[in-house]
Amino acid sequence: MSRPGLLRDRDFRGLFLSTTVSQFGQQITVLALPLAAVLTLDVGEFEVGVLAAMSTLAFLLIGLPAGAWVDRMRRRNVLITADLARAAALLTVPIAWWADVLTIWHLYATALLMGALTVFFDVAYQSYLPHLVGRANLVEGNAKLETVRSAAQLSGPALAGQLVGWLTAPFALAFDAIAMGASALFVVFIRKREDRPQVERGSKITGEIKEGLAFVLRNRLLTAIVACTAWGNLCMAAFTAMTLVFLPREMGLSPGAMGLFYSLFGCGGLLGAFLTRTAAARIGEGRIIWVSMAITSPGLLLLPAAQPGWQIWLAAIGMAYVGIGVVVYNVTQVSFRQRLTPDRLLGRMNATVRFLVWGTQPLGALLGGVIGQLFGARTALWAAGLAACLAFLPVLLSPLRNMRDLPNPTEEAEPVGV
Repeated sequence: MSRPGLLRDRDFRGLFLSTTVSQFGQQITVLALPLAAVLTLDVGEFEVGVLAAMSTLAFLLIGLPAGAWVDRMRRRNVLITADLARAAALLTVPIAWWADVLTIWHLYATALLMGALTVFFDVAYQSYLPHLVGRANLVEGNAKLETVRSAAQLSGPALAGQLVGWLTAPFALAFDAIAMGASALFVVFIRKREDRPQVERGSKITGEIKEGLAFVLRNRLLTAIVACTAWGNLCMAAFTAMTLVFLPREMGLSPGAMGLFYSLFGCGGLLGAFLTRTAAARIGEGRIIWVSMAITSPGLLLLPAAQPGWQIWLAAIGMAYVGIGVVVYNVTQVSFRQRLTPDRLLGRMNATVRFLVWGTQPLGALLGGVIGQLFGARTALWAAGLAACLAFLPVLLSPLRNMRDLPNPTEEAEPVGV
């Protein structure tokens, strides 16, 4: 199928449009929720770290059973329900602020609920794509969806910064709620229906969870990818949490300028989405996974080295460079995981991987908050950035190091043994 082929498919186009509006909405929340804490409630570094941890804690708490549950349900229905529930949760923040009862505990609860719903959405989303486009088109499908994500990261933060400046952070979240509702509507119009999953009589959730864990942990290639991503997410969670304190308080950036800063990260991601196929073809599907991380992660170090003025925008260019590597890495490894996994295990595989790689994020955010509270946000950024530069090592030390073409198993292929 040609590159524009998937966009000619009505059902994929529905998922594409759903992704577009929800990604733009999520960029508003990424900026507006912590700024509601920093600017509206004037909390400290530790509280910001806790808020960031709440956003991803659900991956650690319910990540594994969510995969087994999703494999028992029609994934399209999960996507619609999660979007509508997230819209309702977001609307409580501007209502509480308008009633003068907004507290940091309300923001914690909102972040935790949004995280739990996102667990189900993301697991269902990555498991639904192979059903819509077929395994042969996964790289194209993921690349197109990553292009949307990167475009949202490019222009979404600038929009979010302006909305926060005009409306205040709490009311900016209402726009994300509208986007989530629109996302659900686009999924409703997808015509292609899944068959109801067949669940063996007497089967237990615990047994299904163990099967998903075994599939991931017995495969040397998957475990290397999981270790790399988990370490990178741990470091980036600490880095991101302290960036939200460092930029307004130590660099003096306004919400609008912060939006522009984050938009430059999206520029790199957008370029990475277009480069993925070419880079994988020239360097090799296996090798590009570690190369993309190794050569771009040092761009993070420009931020803690920056001083107010022009240097902060040099750091933003460094973040754009990091964004290239992140997207190339994600498109390649996610497509490989989806291609490798039988349909009946897709939900559990995605949930297991999410549990292992996103479960480190709340720990990283808390660690960043503690270091920031004790030694300052700049020191926390140095520590997280230097540690992130080592994330590629698990993949470098695996068989992926010199592997040009990733294996393409059959539908029911068994894991590669340790």
